[in-house]
Amino acid sequence: MCRIFGSLSPAPAHPDPAELAAVSARQRHGGPDEHRVLRGPGWALGCDRLAVTEPRGGSQPYRLAHLPGITAVLNGQIHNHTALRRELAARGHRFPDRCDGTLLPALYAEHGPDFARRLDGMFAVAVLDLRAEPRLVLAVDPLGIKTLHYHQGTDGTFRFASEIPALLAFDGVRTGPREDSLDTVLCLRTPVSARTALEGVGLLPPGATAVVRPGRAPVVRRRPPGEQEAPEGAGGDVADLLRREVRRLARADVPVCTLTSGGLASGLVTALAAEYAREAGAPAPHTFHLALRGRWPGAEHSRARQVARHTRTVHHEVALDPAELPSLLTRTTRHLGQPDADPAALVAYALFRAARQAGYTVALTGDGADELFGGPARLHAASSAHTGPDWAASYTDALGAAPRPLREWLYTPAYRAYLADEGSAADRVERELRSCPDGDRPAAVTAFETRWRLPAGPLRRADHLGMAWAVEARMPFCRPAVAARARALAPSGPHDRRALREAARELLPKAVALRARQPSALPVAALIAPGGPLLDPVRELLSPQRLARAGRVRPERVRALLARQLERPSEGDALALWALASHELWTEVVRSLRVPLDCAA
Repeated sequence: MCRIFGSLSPAPAHPDPAELAAVSARQRHGGPDEHRVLRGPGWALGCDRLAVTEPRGGSQPYRLAHLPGITAVLNGQIHNHTALRRELAARGHRFPDRCDGTLLPALYAEHGPDFARRLDGMFAVAVLDLRAEPRLVLAVDPLGIKTLHYHQGTDGTFRFASEIPALLAFDGVRTGPREDSLDTVLCLRTPVSARTALEGVGLLPPGATAVVRPGRAPVVRRRPPGEQEAPEGAGGDVADLLRREVRRLARADVPVCTLTSGGLASGLVTALAAEYAREAGAPAPHTFHLALRGRWPGAEHSRARQVARHTRTVHHEVALDPAELPSLLTRTTRHLGQPDADPAALVAYALFRAARQAGYTVALTGDGADELFGGPARLHAASSAHTGPDWAASYTDALGAAPRPLREWLYTPAYRAYLADEGSAADRVERELRSCPDGDRPAAVTAFETRWRLPAGPLRRADHLGMAWAVEARMPFCRPAVAARARALAPSGPHDRRALREAARELLPKAVALRARQPSALPVAALIAPGGPLLDPVRELLSPQRLARAGRVRPERVRALLARQLERPSEGDALALWALASHELWTEVVRSLRVPLDCAA
């Protein structure tokens, strides 16, 4: 697990070492164990390593003595590396250690750009091939668990990095917020496509490979399903599939813990990790749950304790001082690199911090269960809406931070006119949903959730906020066999969680297994209320002067929305205010990274 970066230029000059050091420094938190950069005429490849597999070996960038001209870097984990190494050794390749990424140059030599189809794991890989005309090959895993951001400058230089702040440290990256970024945040809470919130900064889509040649635009294509994406045995019982994947992911050369919200998905992961530890004669696993100090609505402490008692784990209730929330909001915004109006980000950041401070490098989580097996209210809204064009709007309104009538009331006439010409983020999503074959709403929503929303939301937060504290997040629900089983179940609707409840029947207390899903986030309405810890920061970020300068929303109407929230606190108004404030904070963070705000002056 690491952070990677690099560049490929048509110019023959060697990249500046000071510039590369600045890029590395921006994401060193995710790779504190080793830092190495290789560079040559027109190219650079670097890695900041978090040593998880074979900690004493596996130095990056990877090179093999018998394959001069091929260099690779890896962020992630390759679970089938032992089988691949055995296969490659039979073909005459030799390896200096048993680290998972060491085999990448040999795998590329055998299969070329199609090498990523052979990988089973969560990964973002870059391979530099200098044997003939230089080319850079980038690939990410099928669900987009690991990210690669890129930018091509006016001089033709292609640059990439695991994190956006690191990418912005390259001298040639000149960009600013997209004009539609605020609408995207209010419609979808965060960008959910290969187009980021910054002009000219792209995100390699899930399951995609990009081939880059000097001075040319990258050729990006989604890979056809590989053997790891349609695994044999995916038709088994959900509990057995999860059991197998939890056991696989719980094995590591470093300490492993679990994060539990007190809900069904994380409870299943916790129960299966504890079962594996008992059978292996290992100590009971440690579990971490976040609790805000004081009395707050929606607290899940008792459910998390119930899961811990039932599964016999060593439980840590992480007590977070609400007064720290404003600073956490700033830190999570910087680490995510894109605006994100989901309060779950603060919870994730605080939990990963606690796990690292307790000595853990790997954390198992329940991320992905909602999108694959159903659960959130927005899925129910789509499946239960009357047949007709408005069913997709029901989904986007439930997904977003502000429904369409509220957005249109808040926007200035000029911004409404711009969106009418260009189309809003919600319009794009609704068109995609309505284009589903045979009007299959559950299939359309599930496809969108897994292809775009899952990597943009829960997976991005797990990766970026885990690596903010040098913790590798591992997600059993996102393993290929489990995801394939979820698709094969074809439930009656995307709100159907019967498969998970059946899996939990013998593993969790009945009260946890059968209860309705609860959002594992923060009590936003109470936090942005009279005396709430986020009221003053939100009020400052949404000052009339600041909003008037941006020209996208009407300051007097935002002031009226805040007054309504103070008089009658509600989750809906609070979330809209949170989204507006999150976007304003993000523009500040971008400015602090010394990026010209051409679009937001």
